[in-house]
Amino acid sequence: MLKRTTQVAVTAGAMVLAAGTAIADPYEPYRGQTLVANFPAHPHYTAVMQVLSDFTEETGIEVEVDLLQYLKMREKQTLELTKNSGDYDLIAYVVFSKADYVYADQLENLAKYFMNPRLADPDYDAEDLIDGYVGNIGIAGGEKGYLPGPTGSLFGIPFGSETSILGYRKDIFDKHDLKVPETYDELLELACLIPELEPGMGGLASRAASGHHASHAFLLHLAPLGGRIFDENWEPIVNNEAGVAAAEALKTFVDCGPEGAQTFGFAEAGASFLQGQTAMFLDSTVFAGQVNDPEKSKVVGLVEWAPHPMGVRRGSQTGGFGIAIPKNAENKEAAFLLMQWLTSKHADKLIALAGGNPSRYSTHADAEVNKVYPHMATFGEALEYADPDWRPIIPVWGKINADLGTALSKVLTEDLDIQEALDGVAERTRAVMDEAGYYTWQ
Repeated sequence: MLKRTTQVAVTAGAMVLAAGTAIADPYEPYRGQTLVANFPAHPHYTAVMQVLSDFTEETGIEVEVDLLQYLKMREKQTLELTKNSGDYDLIAYVVFSKADYVYADQLENLAKYFMNPRLADPDYDAEDLIDGYVGNIGIAGGEKGYLPGPTGSLFGIPFGSETSILGYRKDIFDKHDLKVPETYDELLELACLIPELEPGMGGLASRAASGHHASHAFLLHLAPLGGRIFDENWEPIVNNEAGVAAAEALKTFVDCGPEGAQTFGFAEAGASFLQGQTAMFLDSTVFAGQVNDPEKSKVVGLVEWAPHPMGVRRGSQTGGFGIAIPKNAENKEAAFLLMQWLTSKHADKLIALAGGNPSRYSTHADAEVNKVYPHMATFGEALEYADPDWRPIIPVWGKINADLGTALSKVLTEDLDIQEALDGVAERTRAVMDEAGYYTWQ
């Protein structure tokens, strides 16, 4: 009996050892598989391409990437996600697509993957992910339908996080003993003072062109100045005091900006700053990679960065991309392992060092990363105030956003009265929301 018990114990011990060996190599069942990812042609994903071979070397899982210009990527995904069996195992998407894809039941809910001990890395440390972006890009079904809350679920993970940041010409500020603006009052004053101090130079470069450029710029100011597009009952409040203040701020920046500022999109505003035509730039952190590139910039070594100035509250933008697993993917578990690896602390740092936009607080604070990119700690500070609700992520937002951009363009180019313009937007927005069913339960 003793001999039999001993044999059973030895056998059990061997089984534990075997299980331990299997757990030590969680990638073993998936070695030899090939994943197909769909990513945008974007600076962050250019950096990602440089580290994918590390994933394959570690896991034995091959990765092919269909790299497309953003609008073409969106068109391709719209087609692929409707198939019974899609070509993509992992996709990148912007936050607007989250609303469309989740509502159409085209993305995997990630809960069952993080619940699976054979797949979920216990050292992943999800709390280190920038929480504003987890809510903005990854969660649906919670508060307002697109924010975290008791009924929310996770469908994606931030991957290429961006926020709004203030770039400024340190040489110009030092020359005139100017204080870096911490508030909107200070920012507005400087925007119009600098052209007086430096004739021919605009104060701040901003988007302003008709359409989504003008609305984006307006929204940059709306959140920190205390505004929202809707109240808690989906009634439009874009035309209240905070909305008017945001539009007035945008008009001031454009009026005190460089020549042609009314027509600027993101590229034109950035080029104005890079060519030394403006002293400040307020927009996405993704722009920082161009500032010290001598092939693109005349202000190499002259620019420093500060968090988005405060109005009545902190509220920088949430932008960039997330990654998700399509419902019709063929290799979902291996795709989750790739997603988890790409957004891990290890890979997030590798991608940051290659020039990408990290999605973790620890990467922004990392000494090695800051040695290469001294602005990263400041970007991390700004990301703490990234507002996941700076714009509503609802299916009808595209129509509302286009109308808002058109109205604001008339304010900037035709001197349409701001209150009149926003009152019109609010009235038309309510009609859109009524037709979409947002007042059904009222």
